Parts: sequence; structure tokens; C-alpha cells
Amino acid sequence: MSDLFMTRLHELTIVIYAASVLLYFMDFLNSNRKVNKIAFWLLAFVWVLQTLFLFLHMRETGRFPVLTLFEGLYFYAWVLVSLSLAINRILKVDFIVFFTNVLGFIIMCIHTFAPAYFESNPMSEQLVSELLLIHITMAILSYGAFSISFVLSLLYLLQYELLKRKKWGKMLRRIADLHKLEHLSYVLNVIGFPMLLLSLILGLQWAWIKVPDMAWNDSKVIGSFIVLAVYGVYLYSRVGRNLHGKSLALWNAASFLIVLINFFLFGRFSSFHFWYQ
Repeated sequence: MSDLFMTRLHELTIVIYAASVLLYFMDFLNSNRKVNKIAFWLLAFVWVLQTLFLFLHMRETGRFPVLTLFEGLYFYAWVLVSLSLAINRILKVDFIVFFTNVLGFIIMCIHTFAPAYFESNPMSEQLVSELLLIHITMAILSYGAFSISFVLSLLYLLQYELLKRKKWGKMLRRIADLHKLEHLSYVLNVIGFPMLLLSLILGLQWAWIKVPDMAWNDSKVIGSFIVLAVYGVYLYSRVGRNLHGKSLALWNAASFLIVLINFFLFGRFSSFHFWYQ
């Protein structure tokens, strides 16, 4: 497939994605169901285009596209769109698509306008293995679960403030109740935590085999275990200490900021994760 076609495909996706986010914002402010429906189907078309890109890229490279930062960002954005569409259809939580896809749109823009050196790395072709693919894929899927959980915590905090200030309006009615938001956020972290743990185990096993001189104090390795630890504290607080409410939502939001720092910053200083070099 020509580079020009792929470039135009990316540009079209960004334009439609922007239109969808804009319409969701209009619906967020004015509660217009017709606008919401148009925005949803635009987003569904974005998902189709993203899926087409992933399929074409897999056919061209002959592997699952997660071995470079360029590929990983795109797969992350695809996971966010897929999860938000599924949750919106199954659970009917208003505003989750808007907030999730503001994040997804930012990831897509970073991907589209990233420097050219993000697109490939010769070492990734040499070190490709099924173990590595599973490790990276599971890590990104866990980040996707943490992302949706983060959005739900933001909605929880917004709903909490509306109730505290006794602002009874359309926005209050369209956001799910506090118990549902907190429960869904917890469930997604329950899914994301073991996936990240398994991903780290597989990644360390792969590194032990393929990179015998790996520095175990590598920033990305340490950062990943910090992410695991903060979400472990979240789960312990929720289950072991029976903690609920605003404080737990704030902890979850702060935990996701550490996820972003680990994803974008720690990898830049890593001598082990060639994916970010």
C-alpha cells in the first residue's frame, strides 16, 4: 500500500475523529441526542478506519503492529475507541465516550505528528518473538483498561461535585450514579492489574532469554513496577480496607498519571526498551 494512501488515511481519520469529539462536546453542553447519535456513528467510522490501518499494516509487515512507539500509540488509540464504543453500547454510561475519546484523540495526534524516527527500529525486527508480542499487547490492553477506569473516576468526581453543590440538571441525570461509576472503575482495574502483572512476567522472561546484559535497574522496568504498585494499593484500599468514595477516585486518577509518565517519559531514558528509542 502506498505511503501517500496511508498518509491520507491518517489525515481522514484525524478529521473525522475531531468532528466526532466536537459533536460529543456539543452534546455534553446541550444534551442533544441527535448530535450524540451522529457523533457515535462518526466514532464508529473512525474505528473502522483504524482497524483498516491495523490490518493493512499487519499485511505489510507480517506481524502484529506493537513493536515500535509509532505502532504502540496507534494500537493504544484503537483500544480506547474499541472499549469506549463497547461500554457505551453495553452499559449505557453517558459521557464516557466523550471523555475517553478526548484522551484517544490526543494519542492519535501524537501518533500522527510524531517524529519519523518513531516509526521503525531495525532492532525490533531482529528481536521479534511471540513472547514479546504477547508482552507488549497485554501491557497496552491493561493501559486501555486503566484509561477507561480513569475516565470513570473523572465522571465520579464530576458527579460528586454536582451533588455536593445541589446542581440538579440534565448533566446530573445523564451521568451514571456514583455507585455504578465507582464499581465499573474498580472492575476495570481488576482486569487491568493482572494483565499488567502477566505482561511484566512475560517481558522479564523474554529479556532474560534475549537480552542477557539487561540492566535490571532500567527506568522502564522500575516505572512499570511502580504502576503495578500504585494499582495494587488501589485494590488493597478497595478490598482490604473497604475504602470508597472521593478519596479512592482521586487515587485512581493519580495512578493513571503515573501510567502516562511511565508510557511516555520513562521509556525515553530506557536502555532496555528499544521500542522507545
